[in-house]
Amino acid sequence: MSEIEIAVIGGSGLYQMDGLEDLEEISLTTPFGIPSDKILVGSLYETRLAFLPRHGRGHLLTPSEVPYAANIYALKQLGVRYIISVSACGSLREHLEPGHIIIPDQLVDFTKGNRQRTFFGRGLVAHIGVSSPFSPEFSKALTEAVRSENGVVHEGGSFITIEGPRFSTKGESNLFRQWGMSIVGMTTSPEAFLAAEAEIAYACMAHVTDYDVWHDTEEPVTVEMVTKIMSANTELAQRVIKRLVSTRKDWSGNFSAHYGLKEALALIGDWGAINDEVKRDLKPIIGKYLCD
Repeated sequence: MSEIEIAVIGGSGLYQMDGLEDLEEISLTTPFGIPSDKILVGSLYETRLAFLPRHGRGHLLTPSEVPYAANIYALKQLGVRYIISVSACGSLREHLEPGHIIIPDQLVDFTKGNRQRTFFGRGLVAHIGVSSPFSPEFSKALTEAVRSENGVVHEGGSFITIEGPRFSTKGESNLFRQWGMSIVGMTTSPEAFLAAEAEIAYACMAHVTDYDVWHDTEEPVTVEMVTKIMSANTELAQRVIKRLVSTRKDWSGNFSAHYGLKEALALIGDWGAINDEVKRDLKPIIGKYLCD
């Protein structure tokens, strides 16, 4: 049986799929707090797969309350190397219609500072490069999986993350359009950036649920809209996950994301000067670079 190398972060209904066997729940604690929920691990095509409900089962956490650092750290502890993020989003472009899937390649963080954005600090500094915030290789594989399952998929686009939990004003929505954004959501930042620091290849399957509030002839976004589309797309998301896992040998490998910290930590000349507690807390993330 393989290690737990693939994880899905999204709604709790995603793991209720045919073929998922040998289920177990894993409770973890991290130096960054407790994850959103217990992590469900199961076997699919002889591959161990982890599922983490981003907002907790029952959707108990607002986007700002999600413990992003704890979630990514916990998955890193399990050995995860690839994360599929399943997210709802609002469309900022006419051709990106509700029901479509976007695999974005760029990310803009418009949150307000209420979320933990990095694992580093306390005397250990890392300036990671995120010119490609989503893994290009893994995003390509995810796009092909959606296409193979007959989903309407758009490859590329800029995903802007707002703080929430409220939706945008019309003025904000039109501003995002002027900036060239494609879709808007509430959870991809700092999740993607923390995954980068943890050297996990991260790709996002963004489900368009609405036209946000900018559209002149469509109704402004509501919770009912989001829930309706995401419920309808759950079965598609499950098929895509199955496809991706079943074709793992065709796409898996060492991606650029798996070495993202190499240059970020290059300025450290004296590992001995770094607090032992910090080194211990971050060992799952920086262990291969530690110089005793």
